[in-house]
Amino acid sequence: MGYCKLCSKSSKTISDVLGVCVDCLRKKPDEALPIAVRAHREYRVKLGLPPEPPKNGNGVKCSLCVNECSIPLNGIGFCGVWKNAGGMLKPVEAFGYGVAHYYLDPLPTNCVATPVCPAYTGAGYPKYALSEGPEYGYYNLAVFFAGCNLDCLFCQNWEHKNIIADAGLRARYRVPEEELLEAAMVHRVSCICYFGGDPGPHIVFALRLSKKVVEEAEKKDVVKRICWETNGLVNENVMKEMAKLSLVSGGIVKIDWKAWTPSVYQALTGVDGWRALEQLKRNAKIVADMASERREIPLLVISILLVPGYVDDEEVYGIAEYIASVDSSTPVVLLAFYPNHLLRDLPPTSKSHAKKAIEAVHKAGLRRVFIGNEWLLGDYY
Repeated sequence: MGYCKLCSKSSKTISDVLGVCVDCLRKKPDEALPIAVRAHREYRVKLGLPPEPPKNGNGVKCSLCVNECSIPLNGIGFCGVWKNAGGMLKPVEAFGYGVAHYYLDPLPTNCVATPVCPAYTGAGYPKYALSEGPEYGYYNLAVFFAGCNLDCLFCQNWEHKNIIADAGLRARYRVPEEELLEAAMVHRVSCICYFGGDPGPHIVFALRLSKKVVEEAEKKDVVKRICWETNGLVNENVMKEMAKLSLVSGGIVKIDWKAWTPSVYQALTGVDGWRALEQLKRNAKIVADMASERREIPLLVISILLVPGYVDDEEVYGIAEYIASVDSSTPVVLLAFYPNHLLRDLPPTSKSHAKKAIEAVHKAGLRRVFIGNEWLLGDYY
């Protein structure tokens, strides 16, 4: 049973890690946010990562994402992937290398976009899919990047922060572009999906690699879909390049939209929620506008994690209403929450929560809504 330090409300859907309830985050953000962000700061300082995006007046500016870090000499950015090396912006493991773990995931896999993915539906066959139904016997090359430009307290893959923050661990996960290109071009690999962490901090590496994959696939006349599972906070020019590669290859851009209210977004992720929301709106519209060029497979899929007590039907409605205003055919996947990382004091998502969230998406004007991780749902609150 959690307790809000501002209004004294107690509930099993209030996290003591955050220390405040969603109502106080919405109504009193100036008071609530300083309490909520403490968990982010304390955890990141222990890891050796910047507690917040650095804004050093004499630093080197990184413009890859919304954080726009200005990194001090010999320091690192919020993501842990970029550093100021002698006044130059460089990746921590050198150009041409990613910090990643990759593996073959049998298709159709438990991907966020599975309900609309060609590997499951056969959509776009024969240009973008290998069969008119599920691609049994084929694989997704899953590329899991370490490092992220957010600091989600509920991260299901939180180990990536330990990897990017530790030089010894980074060296173990240092992978050259040529190795991943070879893995991607294996005959039974039909899609490449970047996730993590987030592909955003590694996007220079990932875009270069993906362009080579697409070029090779065109030469050999084979299917190699490029997919991204991202928080959507890269700058607009980068997002356009990501979406172009997915568009021409039959892939999907999956944007995980954390919350609608800026203060709720910031409490959960540790970065400026107001700036993040504006960037998300711009990038979602960019991808949605490009989606009209290839209607047989959705180019944009929005996922929303239903964090008990914080990402409720009000948050879901706000996101869905905006998406409906740019493209009402966009699929939305509502993900069930499971306690992990620092938010272990909240229960999994309840069935009633999921039901209200589905209703909110429909009310906002979207019809293609799916539940991910449905087996996690229960009567918890």
